[in-house]
Amino acid sequence: MLPKGKGTTAAKTSSAVDKRSLLNKEQAGALLAWIHARPRGGRRLHAFFATMYYAGARPEEVVALKVADVRLPGPDADDQWGELLIHTAQPEVGRQWTDTGEVRELRGLKGRAADDMRTVPCRPALTRILRAHIEKEGLKAGDLLVQGENGGLLAGSVIRRAWRRARMVALPAHEYESPLARRVYDLRHTCLTNWLNAGVPAADVAEWAGNSVPVLLATYARCINGQLDDLKQRIERAGELPDLAAPRA
Repeated sequence: MLPKGKGTTAAKTSSAVDKRSLLNKEQAGALLAWIHARPRGGRRLHAFFATMYYAGARPEEVVALKVADVRLPGPDADDQWGELLIHTAQPEVGRQWTDTGEVRELRGLKGRAADDMRTVPCRPALTRILRAHIEKEGLKAGDLLVQGENGGLLAGSVIRRAWRRARMVALPAHEYESPLARRVYDLRHTCLTNWLNAGVPAADVAEWAGNSVPVLLATYARCINGQLDDLKQRIERAGELPDLAAPRA
């Protein structure tokens, strides 16, 4: 028997986001434009991916959103910010794990009470996308916001297959082979990182994302760089030694 604390131990893993997986706006734009142009279901999938990119929602939350959960201003309103009311998730758990035989299971939000809800800002760019999507699909208040081909839940296999194809076609070879946006979830990571780098307080980002502040900061600490130039200047001002006099000849 090995003494306590001796011998092999499991390798430590990090929950921090890999900065290489995050998209800049040109890369995100190229991927979403390719999705939108798909002849089969492209517009629906575009609404799904855009909601993740702009609102930082989890995939299982986006598929559960209903039109009534999307509060959009009128097209002529001066303020085009809306709100997403996120209160339900439908993660994939497999048919053998559900009472109904469905792949997805209806649940409350991750880490929250069963009847809890969070409100996420819907920026004008997403307002335009969702308004056009709702109008084109002829959706009613009780309908799912993003549906599968037959009006039911959007399948995870369809989402992942479209994303893999978009990466293959829309990204240069060196980016496709890198960790860049390798997972659909990286859209959420990119959104939350963008909020933090824009100076949005961590408490607000955590609330919108459905995380605690400690988890948020531990996850995205390596990606926060929006204040780096200011921090460099502060460090220089606080720690510079006076210049040494030139040595005498």
